[in-house]
Amino acid sequence: MGTGSMIGRKKEAAVGALLVHRTIEDAAKAVGVSSKTLQRWQKKPEFKAAYQAARQEALGQCMARLQQASSAAVSTLLKVMVDPTAPAGSRVRAADCVLTHAGVAVVGLESSPSNPQWKSASPDLFLTELSIASASETIRALQESEAYREEAEDGESNSASDRESD
Repeated sequence: MGTGSMIGRKKEAAVGALLVHRTIEDAAKAVGVSSKTLQRWQKKPEFKAAYQAARQEALGQCMARLQQASSAAVSTLLKVMVDPTAPAGSRVRAADCVLTHAGVAVVGLESSPSNPQWKSASPDLFLTELSIASASETIRALQESEAYREEAEDGESNSASDRESD
């Protein structure tokens, strides 16, 4: 964190403890102060600033890890989606995830003010969103028909077993 000179070592340790412990009491105990002392420190602007900066840093690290793992996640979804031996429901769900997240990514990229092309957003964006929505609706219909077919097959097997028992 490197804020020791601004808030002191004990308070810096408290900032770290707040990040890793579930409760203020646990964090205070880990640092060796009372929970009332820690609560009092949390009201001070310099402590608040240090805690907020530490939380931002931790969040940034988490986001970086998620971005690194996203490639493997996409690969997994794509493998399931095209695997003919995977259950149909799993393939449909994987396809739905891919389309849904691709749409979110496109919309997020196109609508981000930090994107230099944001002000002149592509007219194709509407068509992309429409295509993704259409594909998502198709997948939902496939999911429903898959569930219906499974229910029908279960019903037929139950009817056949009922006839056999007669």
